[in-house]
Amino acid sequence: MKYENKILLLVAVPVVLGFLLLGVGRYSVPFDHVVECIWSFIVSPTGSTEETVVMEVRFPRIVMSAIVGCALAMAGTVFQSTLSNPLASPDVIGVSSATAFGAALAIFIGLSAFPMQFLALAMGLVALAVVFFICKSSHSSSILSIVLAGIIIAGVFNALIALIKYIADPLTQLPDITYWLMGSLSGKGYDTILNALPLFLIGAIVIYALRWRLNIISLDDEEIRALGHDPAKLRWTFMLAATLLVATSVSLCGQIGWIGLVIPHIARLVVGSDNSRVIPVSMVLGATFLMVCDTICRSLIAAEIPLSICTALIGAPIFAVLFIRRQRSWSRI
Repeated sequence: MKYENKILLLVAVPVVLGFLLLGVGRYSVPFDHVVECIWSFIVSPTGSTEETVVMEVRFPRIVMSAIVGCALAMAGTVFQSTLSNPLASPDVIGVSSATAFGAALAIFIGLSAFPMQFLALAMGLVALAVVFFICKSSHSSSILSIVLAGIIIAGVFNALIALIKYIADPLTQLPDITYWLMGSLSGKGYDTILNALPLFLIGAIVIYALRWRLNIISLDDEEIRALGHDPAKLRWTFMLAATLLVATSVSLCGQIGWIGLVIPHIARLVVGSDNSRVIPVSMVLGATFLMVCDTICRSLIAAEIPLSICTALIGAPIFAVLFIRRQRSWSRI
């Protein structure tokens, strides 16, 4: 099958799946009723129970899951290529930990939703700035320097998260912090999507527009310079865009693992190792994966399951299969 046909087919999958998932949940809605709810919501809202469930609860949540899944998959592809490491994921340079600390701190001091998201996002960008400062101070922007700086940052912010959990009120604050850290899309509405969409678009557009250069960045620094590019500038541009995607995602719905690690490898199975093709396929697969996981989380039992539990239980076996099948080829990523 041609690459263009694969893309069209893959894009159709999450769109169709999204409409089907509107009727799935603890409160089941037949598909013909879903269509009626969408039409009445657009033309003349009735405020019925089904319409509220479908259009006010599930629709924005499905859209948000698609956006976040797409963002994390893109970021994972960027980090794996930029750091020449098939095991790299969006939390490799400490951004996820820093963003999670920002959210935990916001909950601890009693901030509302929007200030919490802003503080979490700011902490994620601060983490990248500190990594850059460490590398700059050591006069090195090599892959090893970036990874080591990321390990330092992640360790510090994980310790700060543990401190916040230790001193938080065990009855009122600690449950909220713990649940948020495990990831959830509960309560996400249209206003959340509109507030976060510009940040997602900035990061995604930069990565998508420069996606063909990801093939260059996996080369040695001397080879990159021979092709007329500055390896440090190129590497930091991609990491800044990917960090924006990760920090925005984590600030909205907590830490969600495995998507940025597993999805890029599945995309490479579909279209090969050319990153100009891997990026769009990763976007589609990431959106589909998180849509399915979120539907399972909100439908399986009455008490909603945290997203990170579901993504780990599904992602880990998939990664094990990929590891067995592709161990020899990972060294070429």
